Amino acid sequence: MLVSFAKRIVQMILTLILASTVIFVLIHLSGDPTQGFLPAGASPEVRAATRARLGLDQPIVEQYARFLKNGLLFDFGDSWRDRQPALNAVLDRLPATLTLAGSALAIAIAGGLVIGVLSAASGSNIALNAIRIIPLAGQAVPTFWLGAMLMLVFAVRLGWLPSSGNATPSALVLPALTLAAHPGSIIARLVSTGMRELDRSDFVRTARGKGLPNWRISVRHVLPNALLPVLAYVGLQAGFLVGGAVVIESVFAWPGVGRLALQSAVQHDLPVIHAFVVVTAIGVILINLVVDLVRILIDPRQRLQTDQGVLAHG
Repeated sequence: MLVSFAKRIVQMILTLILASTVIFVLIHLSGDPTQGFLPAGASPEVRAATRARLGLDQPIVEQYARFLKNGLLFDFGDSWRDRQPALNAVLDRLPATLTLAGSALAIAIAGGLVIGVLSAASGSNIALNAIRIIPLAGQAVPTFWLGAMLMLVFAVRLGWLPSSGNATPSALVLPALTLAAHPGSIIARLVSTGMRELDRSDFVRTARGKGLPNWRISVRHVLPNALLPVLAYVGLQAGFLVGGAVVIESVFAWPGVGRLALQSAVQHDLPVIHAFVVVTAIGVILINLVVDLVRILIDPRQRLQTDQGVLAHG
């Protein structure tokens, strides 16, 4: 276990270094960073003084070394535009994004499991065929277009739900459904495909031979084994949900960290972008660690492999 924990720490450090390097390079390749947060008519003297104050006049290698060191120490400095601590700006917006991403993930898992189980059912009728089309449609429809259509129908035409902001709990419904559509569709297809493959397994035929009802075989024996690929996908999807939240928060004017990151990217506000990337990377790594632990608890074979790996390193 200690070996596994040490590997996670090393993985986290390498991930933070790689992510920080990418955003540092992209920001500097996009031109003079002061173009994003200084007025268009700022004089060359003002720009030079600003670059000196922010250390942008130093050699690029020194800037990069200081940038990495501060990031590993969680010292991101102040926002270049708003003059407030960059980490505080991200953490203040983080709860709204976690609420949106968590709600979307819960909807995706619940909806994906239900649709996947129903899609795996034998037989063919109008209802089942319609259910089997839902995952395909969810993958094919662009997220931003789906969000705009849901807003047009349920907010503008029907007036049932708010179109933007987070003033009321009901304002969470449309952005969460939009963000959940694509991962929910993937989960439904993974469950459906897994259950159909497992339905032909020897242990399923043995269970049927013992006279167990089909519903019990599906729920007790087939579904838990079909969930293992879903757990792996959920771990991978954690980072994509935050990335998708950048678009969804902009469509629905949701005051989350994704919208802040998009605005900071447009304004070349490197400290805020850096804080966003580091916080997001740590969150994704921790979520994947939790997913690995859950997978070990569900599948005894995973636990045995982990124990053997620890013994081998010992």
